Amino acid sequence: MRRTVLAATAAFFLGGLVNQAQAERQPRMRDAMAHLEKALSALKNASPDKGGHRAKAIGLTEQAMGEVREGIQFDNHN
Repeated sequence: MRRTVLAATAAFFLGGLVNQAQAERQPRMRDAMAHLEKALSALKNASPDKGGHRAKAIGLTEQAMGEVREGIQFDNHN
């Protein structure tokens, strides 16, 4: 029983280190995601009378966020 608890504790600790290492490997991608989230919020809070450009910018920002997420996932698995 004690070995199981020790093994689980070690696995949890090491798993946390791996996740932290993966996040630290990509600080620019994480920064980009934070900037995109702020931009999306600003766009959504802007007045809607922009001739369709605001709506298009929202869609493109959401698309960019998806690409950043996919890039992070790709790098974490390769």
